[in-house]
Formats: sequence, C-alpha cells, structure tokens
Amino acid sequence: MATAPGSASGPHWFDAWTRDVARDVTAEDLQRLFTRDTREAYQYFSRGLDEDRLAHEPWWRRSLLRVRQVFVAFTLKLSPARRALYLIALAVALIGVLKLFQGFGRVSIPFGTPFFTIQVVAPQWADGTFALLISIVLVNLLVLLEVADRLSLKGELEVAREIQLAMLPTGTSRAGDAEICGLTRPANTVGGDFYDVLPQRDGRVIVTIGDVAGKGSPAALLMALLLAVLRTLVDEELEATALVSRLNRQICRHTPGSRFITLFYAIYTPGTGQLVYVNAGQNPPLLRRATGAIERLDGTGIALGMFDGSTYEARETFVGAGDLLVLYSDGVTEAEDPGGQPFEEIGLERVVALSGDAPSSDVARAILRAVETHAKDSRFTDDLTVLVLRRA
Repeated sequence: MATAPGSASGPHWFDAWTRDVARDVTAEDLQRLFTRDTREAYQYFSRGLDEDRLAHEPWWRRSLLRVRQVFVAFTLKLSPARRALYLIALAVALIGVLKLFQGFGRVSIPFGTPFFTIQVVAPQWADGTFALLISIVLVNLLVLLEVADRLSLKGELEVAREIQLAMLPTGTSRAGDAEICGLTRPANTVGGDFYDVLPQRDGRVIVTIGDVAGKGSPAALLMALLLAVLRTLVDEELEATALVSRLNRQICRHTPGSRFITLFYAIYTPGTGQLVYVNAGQNPPLLRRATGAIERLDGTGIALGMFDGSTYEARETFVGAGDLLVLYSDGVTEAEDPGGQPFEEIGLERVVALSGDAPSSDVARAILRAVETHAKDSRFTDDLTVLVLRRA
C-alpha cells in the first residue's frame, strides 16, 4: 500500500524532525545556550539578590544562595498547578536517583605517578547514574530558559496592553444630553475588540465599536491599524457611508485576506437625538426605549476587509429622552457557562431591561458582571466589550 505524501510513517518523521536541526543548529548556537542565554535567564530570575551581601559570604554559600534564589523565583513564576507538577517531577527524579545508590565503598585514585594510588571511601552508584543526573540538569536548564523567554515576552505584552488600553477612551464621556461609557476586557493580554468616542466640532459625537477576527497579538495589531485609519478619516468630516467605504478599502489593502473586522459606526446629534449609523457585520446594538421596548439596529453591510468594493447603507433612528443604546461585541453573547450554554442576546436583554435609569457606566459594569456570573469564571475565550450611551 502506498504511503500518502507527508505521512509520518517510515523514516519520513525522522527526516522532518532532524532536517532543520542539521541545517540550522551551529556550534555558535550551542555555545550561546550555555553562555548568553543561560546568563540572561540567571539574571532574570536572580533579580533582587543582594550581590554586595553575597560578596562577604564563602564561595560555597554564595553558590547555594544563588541556586536557591533562582529555584524559588522560577517556581513562583509557575501557576500553582504547574508548580505542584514540577515539584512532583523533581521528587520522583530524586527518588529514582536514590534507588541507584549502592552504598559506600573504597575507590582508588591515582596519586603522584601511575605507580601510586590512594584509596578513599566514597558513595557507590549504579552504572548510568551520572548520565541520568546530566540529563536531569539539562532538562531543567531547558525548562528554565523557555520559562525565562516566555516571561520576558509576557512582560512585553503587558506593556503592549497598557498602550492598547491607553488608545481607548476611559471613564464617562459627555456629549450634550448624552453620557457614554465603554469597557473592554481582553481574553488574552491584548485583544482585538475596540471602541471609540469622538466628539466633533459641530457638537455631534461619533460612537463606534468593532471586533477584529481572532484574538491576541495579531488582532491587537489590526485593531491599532483600524483605529489610526478611522481617526484620520474622521478628521476629514466624511459622512458615515463614505467613511466606512474608504475604511474598508484601506483595510483590504493593508491586512491579510484571512482577516476581517466587524464595525458599528454611528453619529449621534445631541438635542435632537438623531442617530445615523452603519453596521458592517457587527452584532446588532440594542436600543432600549424609555417605555421598556427594545429595538435592534441590524446590519447594513458586510464586515470590513472582505471585498474591496463593498458598499454600505446608512440608516437613521432617534434616541429619545431616557433611552439607552447598548453596543457590544460577540464575546458578550457567546460567553458560555460550564454546561456550554451561551449568554445570548436574551441574557443581555435581561440586564438591559433591569437597567432602569442607571448611569451608563453602571450599565456597562452590570453587563460584564452578568456575563462573568453566567460563565462562572473571570477568564473568557473571547474579548468582551460594551459601549453604552444614555440620553438624559
């Protein structure tokens, strides 16, 4: 029977596994593992160690203190479950090594010339014990290097998270008779959800929310690109349909074809309550009337980045006195409980219906709390974002 191309049977898996090792690994790479990489990992985990105090200690005590510092710092960086697994693995390895101990015996050591030897009492170990100890040390060094690299990357992502959140408006914005508040909670360190509140010179205010397909760093980069292009186009004072069409063309030109972005873009006019909006594939926002009735602002076009020539329709509605407009990402309605039941629009409508005359910031926090209660977890598989506008 013929073997399918790319199959892991036969020697193919070994060739695939060793091809890049033989091609890309050099003596300099191996040397760097035990010099620069190891030194950087040690410096990362030994931060806080008082080297001046160690200088007055005997050499053997300095070594023990350094090993202890690295070990404690490394294990504390692990999650509790992984820390327990790591300590169990070390204990099992230690037990295995002790089982290879064969007692004490006399060992002959050459002294002076080959004709003279001295005998000393030393521990005896089974054959292969030394090789086993070397493998344990090397595996632990590998784990140490990998964790140091990942933690360094995580630190950089934390900085990226701060920059990303700084790009979004914080607190409650006021535009005439309306107050607007947005909240976002990325599933990972950084995320692809975004919202914006942009006051205009004529007194109107732009409210927008969007969701980049995917999560993590790739989505965050596209989110930053979209916000930059959006804010540039807003400065040109374009109407909603023209702005979203141009935004779509820019996204098509500068993003991979596998990526798309959903967007709800609206222009609110204080005083009259007029709301002109374009919904490019975003979840339909909920407009809760003062009477308690709920309306949906459905889509008026497809997501951005799918087709260069996409056109979009603008629709108009009015936000009356006491009305509440809730914009949200799909992470809100798709959040699942332990049984796999999503929060859905019904759960969102329930929270919105109970909002009464609460400020927009309270409504936004109440929605996120309700989703968290439903999921019975503070960690989610998708980004959560809400933007709430209430007309006084």
